[in-house]
Amino acid sequence: MSSVQQVKSVIIVGAGPAGLMAAEVIRAQGHHVAVYDAKPSACRKFLLAGVGGMNITHSEPYADFVTRYYNKAPWLEPSLQQFNADNLRAWIKELGIDTFVGSSGRVFPADMKAAPLLRNWLKRLKESGVVFNMRHRLVDCTERTLTFNHGDTDIEVTADAIVLALGGGSWPTLGSDGAWQALLAKQNIALAPLESANCGFYSRWSEHLQKNQAGSSLKNVAFTIKTLDGHIVTRKGECIVTQDGMEGSLIYAFSKYIRDHINHSGEAELSIDLLPDYSHAQLTKKLSSKQGKDSFSKYLKRTVAISGVKAALLYECFNKSQLEGAENLAASLKNLTVRFYQTKPIAEAISSAGGVCEHSVDEFFMLKNLPGVFCAGEMLDWEAPTGGYLLTACFATGRKAGLGVCHYLKC
Repeated sequence: MSSVQQVKSVIIVGAGPAGLMAAEVIRAQGHHVAVYDAKPSACRKFLLAGVGGMNITHSEPYADFVTRYYNKAPWLEPSLQQFNADNLRAWIKELGIDTFVGSSGRVFPADMKAAPLLRNWLKRLKESGVVFNMRHRLVDCTERTLTFNHGDTDIEVTADAIVLALGGGSWPTLGSDGAWQALLAKQNIALAPLESANCGFYSRWSEHLQKNQAGSSLKNVAFTIKTLDGHIVTRKGECIVTQDGMEGSLIYAFSKYIRDHINHSGEAELSIDLLPDYSHAQLTKKLSSKQGKDSFSKYLKRTVAISGVKAALLYECFNKSQLEGAENLAASLKNLTVRFYQTKPIAEAISSAGGVCEHSVDEFFMLKNLPGVFCAGEMLDWEAPTGGYLLTACFATGRKAGLGVCHYLKC
């Protein structure tokens, strides 16, 4: 068969990192690639995520890196092994963008911005022959045939292979609205419900805490939770106490465990250590100094620098008698129990869990019920914390799906 006869047509639905990576891989093999997206421009969520500093991946050792995908790590590992953090940084370098490792181990573009990287990437894709069709909203999907709404018209297109990279359910105004679930459900594709991930949680604070501490930063604390399978997870960091719960980086890191408990029993308990840099013994010794004429609040501030939102949480969780004596007070400062009863809405979450189940696809993420149709990125049923892990897996699964398309078209 001649090389001309071997060229096939491929449609990518979704112009995010996963879809564009699949497009790049497939186009490199000479196939015709057309990208369709409902929005006027590509990678809108990617660009917004990069407004405060584009965290592209993480530099920690791979053995630790892969564990950030929780129980889905074995499923994603083949993709991540083939396109890990180092590979991603090298790929970005090829686009003319330098990267650096921050103090937290997170990796950023040199100028901290997403736009230059995306601009260079789109330029390269278009110059390679990838065609973009924006403002095309997917309304139906069957094997090799897609229907898009464009303006007031429905357009039906066919291809030799299809990659669906439509995102999860977070930030729906940017395109990831999860509407694709209904389309795949009609094809008997097994799906896990989309849920909030990297999200805030609701708690029932007292009126006093709501009025006086809403919006306060809770810094230099440690959270501990016992997972449903019995593991103890502890991490240090900071978050925000809101009027109705908590949000921010540290609470996001615990979102899977908190959500699992809420789903299991309707409530989750989180232990907070307000002074993680002190041992119980060290705290007890410091708190053994006499209170004198100081009020209890002044005494706390003078001896262990507890005030503001930390003091408010202490009073929220314990009554006066429980804080009497150095031993009891030290124990209380090291172990406050906060309860959460519901996740914040998925539209407010940074990312989502759930999606196309592992057993619905083959090793290249091709849908078993729709041969020739592949899925990638947050459409798949996995999740990860913030810190570059989300983007890395989107790139890696997009690349894997692209390789799967190329393999499928050779068969």
